Amino acid sequence: MATRTAAQRRTEARTAFDAYMADCPARRLLDGISDKWVSLLVNALADGPMRYSDLSRRVAGVSQKMLTQTLRNLERDGLVTRTVTPSVPVRVDYALTPLGASLLPLMLAIKTWAEEHIPEVDRAREHYDAEHLTPSGTPGTI
Repeated sequence: MATRTAAQRRTEARTAFDAYMADCPARRLLDGISDKWVSLLVNALADGPMRYSDLSRRVAGVSQKMLTQTLRNLERDGLVTRTVTPSVPVRVDYALTPLGASLLPLMLAIKTWAEEHIPEVDRAREHYDAEHLTPSGTPGTI
């Protein structure tokens, strides 16, 4: 095993969790939590535990496959707990963990910002498209 100098150890410590670095583990987390389904599910769980079917109804447009996959990823990351209650039929509830709850204010702020500013974004898109798209709707030269 190679010996590292104190300067090398300090440099490694400074970049260990620098999301701008390509190999930073925080990047994988950012990739996961920046997904639209993650944001919507975390916000949906803000008021407390919900059953799978309730989440499916609450978050319109999410496929069963995507809902399952997203919930599994959230559980794996420690943001959501999955509680199975033996009954007929089996009851499965999902809830935010304390770690997930700590993410909630950020996700709620992003959701609120998007809801409040979509008219401005739509106008900006229309303006951009009018300047940059050809009459056939394809990108022009920039």
